[in-house]
Formats: sequence, C-alpha cells, structure tokens
Amino acid sequence: MPLLASPFLVALIKLPFPLHLDAMKGPAEIAHGPMFLGLTMNILLYGIMITQVYLYTTTYKSDPLYIKLYIAVLMLADTFNTGFMVSYLYESLVVHFNDLTYLAKANWVFATDPAMTGIIGCMVQLFYAWRIHILTGNIWIVVLICICALTNAFGGLASASAIAFVPQFSHFQEFQVPVICWLLSAAVGDVIITTTLVSFFKKHRTGCSATDTRVDQIIRLTIQTGMITSVCSVIDLGLFLGDSSGMHLLFNLPLAKLYSNSLMSSLNARGGWRRSEPDDSGEVKTVPLHLSMPPLQVHVPPSSTAGTFDLPIMTHAQQTGCRITSAGSQKSSIDSPV
Repeated sequence: MPLLASPFLVALIKLPFPLHLDAMKGPAEIAHGPMFLGLTMNILLYGIMITQVYLYTTTYKSDPLYIKLYIAVLMLADTFNTGFMVSYLYESLVVHFNDLTYLAKANWVFATDPAMTGIIGCMVQLFYAWRIHILTGNIWIVVLICICALTNAFGGLASASAIAFVPQFSHFQEFQVPVICWLLSAAVGDVIITTTLVSFFKKHRTGCSATDTRVDQIIRLTIQTGMITSVCSVIDLGLFLGDSSGMHLLFNLPLAKLYSNSLMSSLNARGGWRRSEPDDSGEVKTVPLHLSMPPLQVHVPPSSTAGTFDLPIMTHAQQTGCRITSAGSQKSSIDSPV
C-alpha cells in the first residue's frame, strides 16, 4: 500500500536536520544546568580547601608571615568566588523562577566568576614562579610564567567586563578573544610550571634510594596538581568555542578551587613526607632534604626546621652515595615545599 502523506509527516519532512538540541531544552537547562553542577563541584572543593587551610594553620605555625598572609588572601578570594555564585544561582532559580528574561542573561554577580578565577589562577601561578626562581634561578622561565599568570588575570577581568556588553548566555561566543587569552594562558603557564619542576627534580637525583623515593613523591605530586588545572582549562576552552550552550560552565566554575587546592596540597604535603626512624643507638632522628644548587645534599641540622622535607638517617649512607653533612648554620634554598 502506498504511504499516505499526513500533516504530521509533511511537517516532519520540512523540519531542518539535525535539530538544534538547545531548542528542546528548558530555559534554565541551557546555562544554569551545567552552572549548577559546576557550582556543586565548586562547593565540594571549597570544603576541601577549608580543611587544607585548617591543617596548614595548625601544622606549620612557624612558616613565614608573608606565606600565611598569602594563604589568607587566597582563602578570602575563594570565599568570595563561592559566595557570589551561590547568590547568583539562588536569584536565578528561586527568586526569579520561571522568569525567562532573567534566565537568558548574566549580570554583574555572575561576571565575578571569570574575574575571581583569573585572579586566583594568577596568584597560584606567581607563587610557583617564585618557587621556580628559588630552585632553578632561571629568570627566563620565571618571566614566561609571570607573563602567563598576568595574562590569566587580565583575561579573566576582560571576560568579566565583556559580559556587561554581551550579557546573553547564547551570545557568549561573541567575545572569544579575552576568553581564549584567559584560559589558554592559564593552561600554558601550568604546563610550563609542571614541566620545569619535574625536569629539575629528575636532574637532581642523588642515587640514594631513600632520597630518590622522596623526590619521586614530589614529582608525582607536581604532575597531579599541575596537570589537572591545565586539562580543566583546555576542556573549558574547547567547550566554550565548540558548544554554544553553557556546558563549559561545568568546568569553569570549579577551576578557581582546583588552583587553590593544588597549591595547598603541595604546602601540606610536607607533613606527609615526614618520617622518623631510629638509628643504631636507638635514638629517633630526622634529616631534612634541601633541594638546592649544586645537586641535592642531605643536611643534619641540630633540630627540625619548618618548611623542609624530613628523611630517615641512613646507616649505610656512604655505600649508597648519599652525602650527609652538618648544616646547622646553613639556610635551606627553599622555605616552602616543592
């Protein structure tokens, strides 16, 4: 039997294919759905950040004051970031429920997210630049990281400013340049930092199994904390450029917390690397690992020093090639963990 044409089939044939999936979504599902999931991850990471700051303040009380002030400012910025986004979603999904005009546009509260993310990312990258300067003394790499960090901050601020001129979520792709500068510089800076630190530590192995084990731990932590932010930035940028919906917000909102948590995990990892073992006399001693130029040395200070890595004294140090010297009057090349 011939297929009888019906009004439904005629209308279906006339529809453009493929159908635009955004047209089938609810008014809040396009941008606020991914935003809600991203904010959930943001809040979870904020809770971890609170725990890490607490552990830091109770464990490393003798750290320099400027490090403590830096962490306090970073924590304050994280708090503002989470508070502003919670406020925006409450206004959008509760106060302005079913208000299609309000849901279609961003406001200044939402615009604080790219601004705060850029600032927090810049702060963390500048901290790592300072660390690399102390470890390697390579001014060119430090300058390159600083350029990426400042571009990260100014790109985030420029993206926040662009929202005032193009507030519609569906038109966000119209200001691609500041977003590309922001996220791409963040990813490039993270890759440079990770590559530089890993390369430095690999070149400064001592041949002592205990020392090299600690160095391997530092390398793994550096890769884990450094690459996760760069991967998240690349995915965020790719979704922003390739998808007109708000799916990129799922990765954008947690980005600031990934930066701050990566820094705090590296600071708190000093306690995880502390280990004491008894020597031949039965007395428990520890020695801190000083990462310096020239190659690594294991110093034996009269007392444990905050901000260093502790290693067990090896009774067979001479056979394994470990170099143990008295360093009661020597200053470590780094006051923060690596």
